[in-house]
Amino acid sequence: MPKRTYQPNAKRAKRKHGFLKRMKTKDGQDIIKRRKQKGRKKLTK
Repeated sequence: MPKRTYQPNAKRAKRKHGFLKRMKTKDGQDIIKRRKQKGRKKLTK
């Protein structure tokens, strides 16, 4: 049997989709802003 395609890695996920990574770019900041407006409990990973 081959391995499944999704092999989760918490550190990699945080580095790619974490709050600091989002805040680095203007587009990322817009994402955070939109999620805040929507009232999300969790903004990022």
